[in-house]
Amino acid sequence: MSGAPIIKVGMAELQVGIGEGILRTTGLGSCVGVTLYDYAAKIGGMAHVMLPDSGIARGGAINRAKFADTAIPEMLERMVRLGASIGRIRAKLAGGAQMFAFSGNQSELMRVGPRNVEKCREVLAKLGIPVVGEDTGGNYGRTIELLIDSGVLIVRSVNREAKEI
Repeated sequence: MSGAPIIKVGMAELQVGIGEGILRTTGLGSCVGVTLYDYAAKIGGMAHVMLPDSGIARGGAINRAKFADTAIPEMLERMVRLGASIGRIRAKLAGGAQMFAFSGNQSELMRVGPRNVEKCREVLAKLGIPVVGEDTGGNYGRTIELLIDSGVLIVRSVNREAKEI
């Protein structure tokens, strides 16, 4: 896999791939890295979700990859166009950390990480896609890589051992 192409997924972006390659995103704090994978077709997708709901967007066209409620359906649609079958797709999640401690009345509003994870799970459940693995929560950042040929998700964090999900 060392010679496989790396497909970078930036903040508020999503990408899909087929066959070989590695989907990678860095800097997951309160953001959630959502990966979808069809094991039979070897088609994978990754979204770097920043916020839970596109309802907060103001005016004009929105960046569909930025919000959980729009990024996940968009990624699913792109994967199906490549030949994925919704019934075979499984999800894995990483990120959604609570990076800062807050107190007072704004604490619910500031729970961006946990709210992102909750919304991702909700959207996936509505789409009938099971979550088969996750590394969410905590108070630390993550970098993730989805190996498209196998569906393995590698999660790396500073001062922690890499995990395979």
